[in-house]
Amino acid sequence: MLEARTLWELVEARASATPDAQMVVDERGSSLTFAAFRSAAERAAAGLAAEGLGEGDVVSWQLPSWSESMVLVAALSRLGAVQNPILPIYREREVGFIARQARSRMLIVPSTFRGFDYEAMARGIAGSVDGLRVMVCDRVLPEGDPSTLPAPPAASGDLPVRWLFYTSGTTADPKGAQHTDATIKAAAVGMSERLALTAEDRHALVFPFTHIGGIIWLFSALLVGATQVVDEAFVPDTTIPFLQRENVTLAGAGTFFHMAYLKAQRDNAGTPLFPHVRAYPGGGAPKPPQLHYDMRKEIGGVGIVSGWGLTETPILTMCSVGDSDEVLANTEGHAVQGVRLRVVTLDGKDAGAGEEGEIRAKAPQMMKGYLDSSLDADAFDDEGWFRTGDLGRLDVDGNVTITGRLKDIIIRKGENISAKEVEDLLFTHPKVADAAVIGLPDASSGERACAVVALKDAGEPLGFDEMKSFLKEKGLRMVAIPEQLEVVDALPRNPAGKVLKQDLKARFGR
Repeated sequence: MLEARTLWELVEARASATPDAQMVVDERGSSLTFAAFRSAAERAAAGLAAEGLGEGDVVSWQLPSWSESMVLVAALSRLGAVQNPILPIYREREVGFIARQARSRMLIVPSTFRGFDYEAMARGIAGSVDGLRVMVCDRVLPEGDPSTLPAPPAASGDLPVRWLFYTSGTTADPKGAQHTDATIKAAAVGMSERLALTAEDRHALVFPFTHIGGIIWLFSALLVGATQVVDEAFVPDTTIPFLQRENVTLAGAGTFFHMAYLKAQRDNAGTPLFPHVRAYPGGGAPKPPQLHYDMRKEIGGVGIVSGWGLTETPILTMCSVGDSDEVLANTEGHAVQGVRLRVVTLDGKDAGAGEEGEIRAKAPQMMKGYLDSSLDADAFDDEGWFRTGDLGRLDVDGNVTITGRLKDIIIRKGENISAKEVEDLLFTHPKVADAAVIGLPDASSGERACAVVALKDAGEPLGFDEMKSFLKEKGLRMVAIPEQLEVVDALPRNPAGKVLKQDLKARFGR
C-alpha cells in the first residue's frame, strides 16, 4: 500500500487486497466493505462528473461524519478535484469567505443538521459568489455509470494540490492550507506506525470527519485495512454504547472525548467500558498529564497515546504504544518519520535540550503554503522552517512537551505565565473536572490570570482561597497563581476538543 501515491490508488489497492473486509460502520448499522466502498465511490464520481465536475475543480463540502462523506471524498479523488472540507461549526461568514477565496465551483451541504439550516445558508452564499452551485446531500450522493468516467488523473512527478483545509480564525479570516495526497499520506504513515495500527483495529471516528485528522484516518484505514466506526455527532449517552457494540480497539480523539469516557467508566464502576480497547489516541488539544494516569488505571489499555501537529503540519510528533507512562503522560512523543524540528528561544537562538522556545518544523506533511500566499512570509522563517506558534521543549530523547502557545502566554507585570502550566495543576485538584486559564486585561498589571473550572460535583464548591492554597502547595510561583476564579457548568469547546478561550475572555473580561 505504501507504493500508492494518491488517495484513489490507495482505494483501488485496498479493495483488491482485502475486498470483503469491513471498512466502515456507522451509528445506524450501515456498513461498507472495501470493495463496496470503491464501487460506491466510482458510481458517485460518475454522478458528479455528470454534474460537470472534473479534474482541478474546487469542491467545498460541509457534511457530518457519515459513511457517505467518506464515499464523497473517494469520488472526488477519482475525478482529481480539489477538495475543501469545511467544519460543520462554520457559518455564513466563514463559509462565504472560503467559497470566494477558494473559487469553489460547488458547495455540498446537508439540508439541515442538528437544528441548523445548511441549505439556506449555502444558497444565500451562492447568490453572492460567481459560478458557485449548491448540492444538497442527505446521505444520498448522485450516481452514474462508472464506464463513462475518464481515466484517473496521472500520479507522476510532484503531486498537485488536492486539498484545502481552512484553520479557524478568531479575529481574522480563516487561512487556507494547501495539501497534496502525499502530505496527508505522510501524516497517516507516521500515525499508523506509532499506534501499531493493523487490519484488526476498529477506530472510533467521533470527531468531525471534515477535520484534517478525519482525512488522515481515512488514509490510515486504507493503508492497513482497519475499520472506521463512525458516529455523525459525539453524544456520550448514545455514542459510547455504539462504540461498545462495535468493539472498538482505539478510542479517540482528544481530551474532551477521553474525559467523557472516564466519566462513563466511573458512572459504571465494575464493568469495563471498552474491554477491547488497547489505546486512546489523542491530539487537537492539550492533555493534562493526570488524565493519562486516570485513563490507564480506571479504563485500561496503555492509556492516552497523543500526537502534536497543526492543520498546516499535521502529526509532526506522536507517542508510541510502547512508550513509558512518563512519556505518554507528559509529552507528545518524538518526531515521526521524515520530520525535523528545532526549538527557537524568544530571543531568536536555538534552544538546548529542555529549554523552552517556539517549535519550528520541516516535514513531508508540511503544507505547500497558504492559498493566500501573502500569509507565507509570516508562516515561515528565512530558512524555510514553519513557525508553529507553539511553545515547547525537546528532551534528550527528542520527545516534545508543549508548554503553551506564543499567544497563550499571560504577561503579568512583565512576567510570563504559561496558561497550560497552571491548567495542568488545576486538573489534579480532586474537585476539578476541567480547567482553562485565560488572560484578561488589567489596568495595574497589564494582564491578570483567570482560572475557569468545571467541577466534578456541584455540591462540592471550590473557593478562591482553596484554589490558591492548592496551587501554592503544588509549588506554583506566586506570580502565576490566578487572581480570579470562575466556575462554569462546562467549558466551551469546538468539535476537535479545543477550549474556546475567546468565548471565555468575552464572558469574563467585562
